[in-house]
Amino acid sequence: MRASAAVTIGVGATAAVVAAALVQGAGDSPLSTALSLAVPTRYRSLIEGAGNTCPEVTPNLLAALLTQESGFNPKATSPVGAQGIAQFMPSTWEKHGVDGNGDGKRDVWDPEDAIPAAAGYLCGIAKDVRDVPGDKQGNMLAAYNAGSEAVRKYGGVPPYKETQNYVRSIQALANKPTTRGGKAATTVQASTAINAATKMIGTPYSWGGGNASGPSTGVCCSPRGRSGESITGFDCSGLTLYAYAKAGITLPRTAAQQYAASEPVKPGQVRPGDLVFYGSSLSSIHHVGIYIGGGWILDAPRPGAQVRYDPMDTMPDLIAVARPFSHHSQET
Repeated sequence: MRASAAVTIGVGATAAVVAAALVQGAGDSPLSTALSLAVPTRYRSLIEGAGNTCPEVTPNLLAALLTQESGFNPKATSPVGAQGIAQFMPSTWEKHGVDGNGDGKRDVWDPEDAIPAAAGYLCGIAKDVRDVPGDKQGNMLAAYNAGSEAVRKYGGVPPYKETQNYVRSIQALANKPTTRGGKAATTVQASTAINAATKMIGTPYSWGGGNASGPSTGVCCSPRGRSGESITGFDCSGLTLYAYAKAGITLPRTAAQQYAASEPVKPGQVRPGDLVFYGSSLSSIHHVGIYIGGGWILDAPRPGAQVRYDPMDTMPDLIAVARPFSHHSQET
């Protein structure tokens, strides 16, 4: 069984810079015109080559998977023992690892071995679940995360929250519009978003609440059973969606999707207006707030609370900071 990466970092104002470094990597540049997410240049040829191993795997999909698994960190480890840039469990690597660079070793810590191995493993999984109904790519990704047996058992993506978020996040990232024709949020847009969110301070939290027009009633129910159906307000991603809509930037609805629609910031370049994300891994982002400077964010924290200022270390699992990207698209 595969397990998604969990990158553990410190908390506090400097944690954002550390997280950004893990996500962004060094020497970043766009992978291709079809993928706007920046990836380390040194992995570009590996991903483009391995991303054509079979029809079900594309360079964009492979790059998105590696982003979610490890943030392109070849030394990443997870609490359950997943290793390397593609986060192979040791038992899985033993069966599916390859000597991609021909040096006579199958090294899970070497991206030249792990990246082609990940592509080959995905292709093998695609064959293994090819008869399962539903989206073939989604089933393949679900099997990479939860195992082929679970996908076959449930006739598609299994009802595991982590796996469902994993599949949605990677597909959103892989299908992300190109950066050409768009640009990162300007300081003016960031200021507009902060001002819009500030005016909402005191607005009740509503699970599923908030849209580009402002506060709205939410839906049922939060993981702890809290409903937003009778509350007009915002949840965390509803607030950020609204704030950036006022700045002319359309964001997706969930925090994980918003990360996929943003550009990870480089170390030392965190600025007010950037989005701060929380989660045990990039595939399990569960909260987002707007950085306002000085180690503080504006956010809609949880049911029973209101839109407010919180310290950046309000939650212990700060995972990344990213800057919204302006695309020539319309809200759906």
